[in-house]
Amino acid sequence: MADSAAALVLTESPSLTPLLARGALLSPFKKPGPDAEFPRTRLVLQGLRVDLARLAAYERVCGFPTGEDALPVTYPHVLGFPLVMRLMSGRGCPLPLLGLVHTSITVTRYARMPASGTYELSVHIEGLAPHRRGTEATVVTEVRGGGDLVWESRSTYLARHRTHQQAAAPRGAEARKPLPEAARWRLAGDVGRRYGAASGDRNPIHLHPLTARLFGFPRAIAHGMWTVARCLAAHGVPESCHLRAEFRAPVLLPGEVTYAERDGRFELRGGEDRIHVTGHVYPV
Repeated sequence: MADSAAALVLTESPSLTPLLARGALLSPFKKPGPDAEFPRTRLVLQGLRVDLARLAAYERVCGFPTGEDALPVTYPHVLGFPLVMRLMSGRGCPLPLLGLVHTSITVTRYARMPASGTYELSVHIEGLAPHRRGTEATVVTEVRGGGDLVWESRSTYLARHRTHQQAAAPRGAEARKPLPEAARWRLAGDVGRRYGAASGDRNPIHLHPLTARLFGFPRAIAHGMWTVARCLAAHGVPESCHLRAEFRAPVLLPGEVTYAERDGRFELRGGEDRIHVTGHVYPV
């Protein structure tokens, strides 16, 4: 936890739509850089209860079992995302929201999380770091139940800009054998809209081909966190677990992808074995 960060206690979860709009409007005025100042505030939301109807919608679109009194391992990210956007969309954050890329997520779940439970959620920006394509921020989300830390994550978000960092070899350049195929999924064109409705993340690049084209995509793309959740729903996770996923390339909608796994590793591939997501999960 960022002990030196001042805590700001919220009485309710922020609404995502105005935060995304504010972030878009302020994006042209942001000046990203690894040495830039960033918000040191830790946002805290107490007494958080889960909306069971939205949870059920999330479980259905991601492929998790419905009706169980337990949160899917990726769902706390959805609960914390409005607080993340409040930090990232403000004037004090140097990274522009437009064009921001979610590059990785690491999650540790320490205990089962009942859907009927009450939680305290906190979010803070841990720091900025140089990246070969710009500046990357690490955002920490923590969830407590009954005073105990039950779930935490670290997400990295990349703001692309000119940099003097020496270019490194692409991550996919290393010699590797594809994991064995476990399933093929045909993805409908409305996956982004369905996930957006369940998660609240209605970024236009995920919703419709026309709005996606405004940002340089030929069609709408799937949410990165949907691709990870769908993989984990198929893979299964222990009650106490650690996982990491890296987002390599966007998944165009509609489309067909291959889900592959072996020995706790998983990946999502597209045509010509293009890697979209890689990850691993193991017990804590």
